[in-house]
Amino acid sequence: MYVLATVLGALLLTILLRRFKSRRMCLDPKRLDNKTVLITGGISGIGKETAIALAKRGARVIITSDDEQKGEEALRHIKRESTSVNVRFLPLNMANLQNIRDFCKEFLKSEKRLDILINNEGVPAVLDWTENDFSMCFGVNHLGPFLLTNLLLERLISCTPSRVITVTSNVHKYQKLDFADLNYNIVPLFTYCRSKLANVYFTQELAQQAGRHGVTACAVHPGYVVGSWTSQFSILFRIVMYVFTSMFFISCEDGAQTVIYCAVSDDILQHNGGYFSDCKPCKLRPHVQDAGIAKKLWEASETMVGLTSSPRDHLATRTK
Repeated sequence: MYVLATVLGALLLTILLRRFKSRRMCLDPKRLDNKTVLITGGISGIGKETAIALAKRGARVIITSDDEQKGEEALRHIKRESTSVNVRFLPLNMANLQNIRDFCKEFLKSEKRLDILINNEGVPAVLDWTENDFSMCFGVNHLGPFLLTNLLLERLISCTPSRVITVTSNVHKYQKLDFADLNYNIVPLFTYCRSKLANVYFTQELAQQAGRHGVTACAVHPGYVVGSWTSQFSILFRIVMYVFTSMFFISCEDGAQTVIYCAVSDDILQHNGGYFSDCKPCKLRPHVQDAGIAKKLWEASETMVGLTSSPRDHLATRTK
């Protein structure tokens, strides 16, 4: 009797948890023929699932990673799953600003279009440093996408209507930015939360600067996704996290749905600079909707990555 009750209880719990983890699917049938999509970190997880989905819709999809061997393996997998040969892999190290500059220079030479930029690559809550001496979380999760987007912005504007989708997390709401120490790198979780908050502010200011030129920007919380991010931790930690994530986290395919939605749906056009989750726009806490902080972060980020001229200069020239 005890065994039967235990089994029934486990089954009931499983059903409830599956229901709890259910997500809305992107049902928009829109195709992306003749569109070019760049997905950073597109060799695994949400990025790879997004690449497969958009390639199936006819887009030319370019994925990046600093691991060329895994990149080539992912490329073959994406082509096979999407039945599309119009997929390309390019090496890119988001922890190295010079590498980002070199990548953009080569990308602009070889690719004539960029319709959708998906800033997907990111690192979890780790205490480490980039090759440019920035905290790994802030450097890879914010400064890397910031520089990449800036250097490719003119191409995005020339292909309007275009979109910039930045993958963030709803943990952004648990921290605030400290402009006296943007390179904060003490408590791993706090560092991660601040980098994800920076993603949201970046999206808002990008919409302010480039929106009138036909560029739509949005930040996406994909949900808590089962992925390979625990691989760098101890075996014991990975076992514990496997049990936890299998109960409460969603699959990479489910996590990609809101990213796909923001890439194809015209509903997002009325929410430029918005924050999306579960295939719909979501409200932000008051401190995350501060336009002054968003602009201040943009200007500080320009200095940190060494931008000599900003999109603001280019866009101002265009409006004269």
